Amino acid sequence: MRSVLFIVLTFLIAGCKKATENAQIDLVVLAMTDGQWSVTNFTQNGTNITADFAAYKFKYYSNTTVDAIKSGIVEKTGNWGGDQASQTTWASFTSPPYPLNLINGTWHIDRNSWTYVEATQVNGTETKTMRLDKF
Repeated sequence: MRSVLFIVLTFLIAGCKKATENAQIDLVVLAMTDGQWSVTNFTQNGTNITADFAAYKFKYYSNTTVDAIKSGIVEKTGNWGGDQASQTTWASFTSPPYPLNLINGTWHIDRNSWTYVEATQVNGTETKTMRLDKF
């Protein structure tokens, strides 16, 4: 009887943990897919190139696609995702024009809230920082 109770409790605890993880992931998806985002700061090796993103807005969808909207028109659709445990997010646009090509890859999330994300990407000697704000 004790072993049956132990097994039942183990499954219940595992199920509660999974439900909590799913709820946290759902909140991340909800935060990202609610509204559009713009790049409000972007540096590449210490050089501020935020102005290169001025015409762009980004719309994230729960099916893990993202639209890069330039001057009100979808210029490119890519994919996005994230990993809460490693505090990373990633984007992938196929054959993107400049400056969208700078967004591709995995980013470490340094700070975030419901309305902004600050992230860093390091590839060899290149360091990029980006801030996205929801509007």
